[in-house]
Amino acid sequence: MKLVKDESMATTEINRSKFIAILIPYENFKNKMNQLKTEHPKARHFVYAYRYLNEFNQLVENQSDDGEPKGSSGRPVLNVLRGNALINSAVIVVRYFGGTKLGVGGLVRAYTESVNQVLKKSNLMEFKIRVSQSIKVGYRDVGLVEHILKQYAHTDWVKKFEEKNVEICFNVDEEFFELIMNRLKEICY
Repeated sequence: MKLVKDESMATTEINRSKFIAILIPYENFKNKMNQLKTEHPKARHFVYAYRYLNEFNQLVENQSDDGEPKGSSGRPVLNVLRGNALINSAVIVVRYFGGTKLGVGGLVRAYTESVNQVLKKSNLMEFKIRVSQSIKVGYRDVGLVEHILKQYAHTDWVKKFEEKNVEICFNVDEEFFELIMNRLKEICY
């Protein structure tokens, strides 16, 4: 699976209708939608689709045709996200009507093309599930714990100093979690 690293945008024109596709991380979706509606008050449709994992690691998907004929826009946009295995990502397509009706098939092609264009411009990265954990160690073991955590890519941590111990809270890619915990058990318990 992949996720969007930062915002990207592409504009496609089909039969004088303008389609502006914006691909964003899911957590920015609501703010971006409000911003786009303010920036494009004359746009006719704000079609969207998103996919994200909730707190239980369940996949949540949603889409909207926003007044376009049913199934002609939101579903094709969602299908492009699915087909590219995007997660924790959202896409909004702003449409300015150009005066020519495209029909359901034409809308499907137009919305699909606009999302494909923005994907070509976007910066994607591999999605990995992260695990959070905290452990308490004596002051003398902090350096050793940090040394173990540094050995694994994409691990970050925060230290909380207490009277007799140091609590180290860390996040790590799920694939390394068990390995790190086994190494830490040797010194922390």
